Amino acid sequence: MSAEILPIATPRETRKAMWRLLAQHPGRLTLTIVVLLAASCCGLAAPALLGVMVNIAASGGHVLSLLWLAIGLLVAGGLGALLGILGQNLLARICEEALAGLREEVFAAAARKPLAQLEKAGIGDVVARVSGDVEAVSEAISGVLPAFTSAAFTIAVTLLGLGVIDWRFAVAVLVAAPLQVFTLRWFLKRTAPIYRTVRITEANRTEQIIETVHGSPSVVALGLGSRHADLVAAASHENIGHSMRGVGYLTRFYNRLNLAELIGLSGVLVVGFWLHAEGAVTIGAATAAALYFYRLFDPIGLVLGQFDELQKAAAGLGRMFGLTMSAGRTTARPSPAAADAGIVLDDVTFAYPGQRPALHGVSLTVQPGERVAIVGTSGAGKTTLAKVIMGLEHPHSGAAWVGGLDSAAGAPAELHERIAMVSQEVHVFSGTLAEDLRLAKPDASADELAHVLETVGATWVETLDDGLDTSVGAGGHQLTPEQAQQLALARLMLKDPPIAVLDEATAEAGTGSAHMLDQAAEAALAGRTSVVIAHRLSQAASADTVVVMEQGRIVESGSHQELLAVGGRYAHLWEAWNSSLSRN
Repeated sequence: MSAEILPIATPRETRKAMWRLLAQHPGRLTLTIVVLLAASCCGLAAPALLGVMVNIAASGGHVLSLLWLAIGLLVAGGLGALLGILGQNLLARICEEALAGLREEVFAAAARKPLAQLEKAGIGDVVARVSGDVEAVSEAISGVLPAFTSAAFTIAVTLLGLGVIDWRFAVAVLVAAPLQVFTLRWFLKRTAPIYRTVRITEANRTEQIIETVHGSPSVVALGLGSRHADLVAAASHENIGHSMRGVGYLTRFYNRLNLAELIGLSGVLVVGFWLHAEGAVTIGAATAAALYFYRLFDPIGLVLGQFDELQKAAAGLGRMFGLTMSAGRTTARPSPAAADAGIVLDDVTFAYPGQRPALHGVSLTVQPGERVAIVGTSGAGKTTLAKVIMGLEHPHSGAAWVGGLDSAAGAPAELHERIAMVSQEVHVFSGTLAEDLRLAKPDASADELAHVLETVGATWVETLDDGLDTSVGAGGHQLTPEQAQQLALARLMLKDPPIAVLDEATAEAGTGSAHMLDQAAEAALAGRTSVVIAHRLSQAASADTVVVMEQGRIVESGSHQELLAVGGRYAHLWEAWNSSLSRN
């Protein structure tokens, strides 16, 4: 289970954010409200016309009048139903579009989060926010919210109709209101934290399932299947336990609502009998008033009852908005002139949670078009430095500018236009080879694809039976680690960013293919500002500047020849590197 979840918006923040989201289309929202109000007004016609029909029947009126009133009753009912359906569809469409946009914002906000924070929260929390939380909100939007809104309008218009007949009928209806309000407040106070906990425990269960599936080879090899099954079951039982608590409160909630309906109807009937006996209203008007209140049973029950589903949706919205609202960026400081087309690190310090600093006051300038190689032993801070440059981790102090943009405060889309990274572990996406390449440039022609593959030395493509149409990735043709690296370098060329980072991108290459991948990397980086996290010192020898790191600090910097002449740390690494080559 994760020790720390991602932020959750408060109910007040959730309401404000939801209103801003819906108000993006004010014209459509206004039309929807008008249509729903018109549908509710049509619904008022039924009790009113029935009351008139009772008066006509009681006074021995003409049958033809009753027939015309019956026709009016059918027309009003049909028109009300059509307007209600239209209004609910309009509202559902507005909300679904808003939800689709919110889902994209959640993904973008998660991408802006530092990796350390996401890892600490656990992938299950993120997955739950864009799956289970979205599902809860979507169900409320498609089924609950339109019906809830329509019912709320019906209640308001019906109370107005009761007041028109006689204000004392409205007062009689309101006799049940204190019990309904008390019941609702009682229910919300106890279930709101329960539903928030349900969403959190569901995320924990998702996290446990994902960890078990991802680690299935180790789980099977070590015979830990039953242990992990118990962990998943425990997480599920915790989630179910909180859900059942909510069901218990829901049952008691509906019992109290039924009592309120009995009190309200009794009040209306008593007032109707009294007013008719006093000659204040006709029997038809008293009948209409009773029918008005009876007509309120369903919408009042719906409004109060659907608070259960709305609370679940509100809990999901709070988790989704919490992620987007917490992704606000700090104001970036003006970048140095050298960063406009290059990279500038200014006194950068960074530490992973619970660990010693991985970077200590690192300052580095990479001039436009310059290639810098970062070398050092394992744990020196090389990969962490690459993550800070890419904006994947944010400095705890100091700043990193990439192409004139603060990597920690700038918009990810803008940053990714300036820089791209090829890491040691390359993912081959499922699909054809051409589709995999076009992820970097969707409109790339077949000739462009062939050119970049040729540039990085991927001649093996010519041996494939289907060429660029060969299926690769899961379930397709399996590429070797070297071929996957060539594919990644080809994607880098298609994306064509002005700045590139290679994080030990060719480290897994065997001795026979090392030179080939070095040449592919040289071709991919040609003409770009680049930082190469060098696993093999042959990559450092061809760089413009070599930076040596030790324990998160830069200890040497200069050209290959300059550092060899100094006879310092780099010279010792070079000597050890050449000795290992001679032994092999």
